[in-house]
Amino acid sequence: QAQLAESGGGSVQAGGSLRLSCAASQFTYNSACMGWFRRQAPGKEREGVATIDGDGSTTYADSVKGRFTISKDNAKNTLYLQMNDLKLEDTGTYFCAGPPVLGPGCTPDSDFNNWGQGTQVTVSS
Repeated sequence: QAQLAESGGGSVQAGGSLRLSCAASQFTYNSACMGWFRRQAPGKEREGVATIDGDGSTTYADSVKGRFTISKDNAKNTLYLQMNDLKLEDTGTYFCAGPPVLGPGCTPDSDFNNWGQGTQVTVSS
């Protein structure tokens, strides 16, 4: 499996923006389903935030629609998550996810089986 390495987390005030990056060690991930997940608090279940399929189609959780944008740069083997208008409830550890993906489709409900180590995002008032 490819190694996934997130970066770009940090602290920001509500209403601010951050861009997360996820570098993949294998170019074959360019055509794969990939996604961003987050765990909002220790012990809380990890939830899907956004996914992007090999054809570039994207899917978002309702809580981030219109504020977050997932994209990828195939030349750099890098996945991004642009987060705008951040809210207090966006605080959490954000994880990049890659294949293998069990089952059909590519959505925030998909069963990913390769994860990065996570990057912390803290939104304050």
